[in-house]
Amino acid sequence: MDLPGKWLLETVYPDLAVMLRVQRVLYSGKTAYQNVEVLESDLFGRSLVLDGKTQSTERDEHIYHEALVHPAMLMHPDPQAVFIGGGGEGATLREVLAHRSVRHATMLDLDPEVVALCRQHLPKHHQGSFDDPRLELLHEDARGYLANCRQKFDVMVLDLVDPLEGGPAYMLYTQEFYRLAQAKLNPGGILVTQSGPAGLVGHEECFTIIHRTLASVFRHTTSCQAHVPAFQTLWGFNLASDAPLPRLTPAQVDQLTTQRIARTLRFYDGESHTNMFALPKFLRQGLHATGRTSRDADPVFSF
Repeated sequence: MDLPGKWLLETVYPDLAVMLRVQRVLYSGKTAYQNVEVLESDLFGRSLVLDGKTQSTERDEHIYHEALVHPAMLMHPDPQAVFIGGGGEGATLREVLAHRSVRHATMLDLDPEVVALCRQHLPKHHQGSFDDPRLELLHEDARGYLANCRQKFDVMVLDLVDPLEGGPAYMLYTQEFYRLAQAKLNPGGILVTQSGPAGLVGHEECFTIIHRTLASVFRHTTSCQAHVPAFQTLWGFNLASDAPLPRLTPAQVDQLTTQRIARTLRFYDGESHTNMFALPKFLRQGLHATGRTSRDADPVFSF
């Protein structure tokens, strides 16, 4: 089959790949840590692709980033100090800083070249958030930083690349890492991590294992999902805390959003919150059936 033009071929599962027609390549190269592409298409606008995996697109990144950030932030009564792991596009930072209560955000992204490329090529993602005076931006290994820092946090948002074997982040999904993160949370603190595909075909890849691993460390855990079109499936998120995680009603979410978030959101509201936490039966069964935890000696890997 002859398809004119440039195409991104992305493997979604070992037996499934998707193709996206690329109108323009803004950047293609390799940093010290990963292969990086910034592409532009008619369908999704500008996209960040790391090691062949789409990380976010202008068209639908707001779904992923609002779903990742706001449930955890609103479940906390007064998040002032926030830790962000990864998130080089600056969109997670954008959502965190939208909360009026936030006084300081510490963002660690290991790869300074990716952050610089995103600042240059993805302005609709970060929307100037890198220039906010509340930000402390560091390019360090998250495990080393957390092991040595004295600061503690109210919310920790882990917007990490998937745990690819040999990739830069797979050791940030283990029991040992979550214990390290737990020690850096203030009383009542909440951790949320992106957790990979949560659809029927791929939820056992890492989503259920990450939940099981968090549950082996924290007293309380909960899971949610949202459909992200560029990812071709439902996408999973896991939240954890040693304090009970409140079950917010739609009315409570809408009220808190109005009171605490300084701008209008595009995806997340009370009804969306209810949908995110109403897991389909196969996910509930998968979470119950999973017995494996991710450990340094036996870490979880995604496809």
